[in-house]
Amino acid sequence: MTDVRTDSMTDVLIAGSGPTGLTLACYLAQRGVSVRVIERRTAPHRESRGKGLRSSSLAIFQELGMAEPLIATGIAGMVLRKYFDGEHISDTPTPADAGLLIGQWQTEEALRDRLGELGAHVEYGAELVGITQDQEGVRVELADGSVIAARYLAGCDGGRSTTRKLLDIPFEGDGEQEPAMVIGDVRAPGLGRDVWHQWFTSEGAGILLCPMPGTDSFQLQAAPEQNEHGEPLPPSLESFQRIFDRCAGAPDIRLEDPTWLSSWRVNVRMATRIREGRALLAGDAAHVHPIAGGLGMNTGIEDAAALGRALAAALAGPDADAALDAYEAERLPVAARLLADTAERYERVVEAVRTPGRGTEVGLVTSSAHRNH
Repeated sequence: MTDVRTDSMTDVLIAGSGPTGLTLACYLAQRGVSVRVIERRTAPHRESRGKGLRSSSLAIFQELGMAEPLIATGIAGMVLRKYFDGEHISDTPTPADAGLLIGQWQTEEALRDRLGELGAHVEYGAELVGITQDQEGVRVELADGSVIAARYLAGCDGGRSTTRKLLDIPFEGDGEQEPAMVIGDVRAPGLGRDVWHQWFTSEGAGILLCPMPGTDSFQLQAAPEQNEHGEPLPPSLESFQRIFDRCAGAPDIRLEDPTWLSSWRVNVRMATRIREGRALLAGDAAHVHPIAGGLGMNTGIEDAAALGRALAAALAGPDADAALDAYEAERLPVAARLLADTAERYERVVEAVRTPGRGTEVGLVTSSAHRNH
C-alpha cells in the first residue's frame, strides 16, 4: 500500500447501508471516527422487511440520539387477530417485550438522517469487487475501477455478502431451495388497520396482513401458491389476491399497489469466523436464520454496536488485535445461539398455526432451552 498515504485513509469503510451498516457508521461517527459507507444499490429502498425493533435496539438508538422519531411513528402492543377457515377465533396482544412495530425503511431513514447530522452519507451505486490488505490497512476496489483506502473494513452487506465471499470465509449451515413464504407490501382498502390480521386454514394455507405504521400499506406474508406440478409460484399481486380470497373469505377486500414483492427461504447459516485481519463481518453477512421472533435485524444492530466499540478501541489503543479478537469472541457465540433459538421458534410457529386461535405470537417467546444462556 505504498502508493496510498496513511493520512488519506478513512478510518473505517463500511460495505452495506442496511440497519447494521448504518448503526455502525453512526456509532463511529458520533465518536469522531472517520467513516465511509458504500452501497451497491443506487438509491434507498422503501420496503417494510424487518419490521420490529426490540428494546435492545431502541437503547442503542437512544445512545445515538435518533430513537425518538421512531418511537413516535411506531406501534407498541399490536394485537394479533387470528382467523381459522375464515372465522374470527381470537385476539392476542403481543408480549410486552415484543418491541416496536415499524418498517425497516423507516429505521434506515432515521439512521441516515442521524448520519448526515454527524457529517457522513451513503455512497450509492458503489459495488465492491476486490479487497487487499496489509499491516497498514485495507484497499477496496469498486466496480468503476476506483479504490478506497481504509484502516479497517466492515462487511455489513447482507446474507449474500460480497465482503464475506471476497475474504473466502465459509458460510456453514443449510437451507431450503424452495421458498417457504412470499412477502410484500400492499394496500388493502377497507381492511381494519388496528390489528395484525392472521388467517390460517385447516388445509395448511395462511396469509398475514400487518398494518405498517406511518403508511397506508400492509406487510403481507403467505405460504406460496403452487402450480399444477407442485412448484411454488413467484410472488405477484394476482397470486396474493388468490391466496387472500382462499384464506380470508372477504370478497370486498381487493389488494392493490404492490410496492415490494419477494420470497423468503429457510436458511440457517453462519460464518466460521467474523474477522480476517483488518476486515470484519456483522449482521446478516455473519449469520442468517429463520425470521420467527424478528431477531435478525435486531441482532445485526447489536453486532454493530459491539463492532463499533471494538473498532473505536482498536483505533485508539495500543492493542488493536486484542480489541478485534474480543469482538469475534463475543459475537460468534451469540450468532450460534441465535441460529438454534430461531430455528426452534420457527418450528414452534409452523406447528402452532395448525390450531385455531394460535399464530405468530408463539415465536415471540424465547424457548426455555435458550432463555438462560
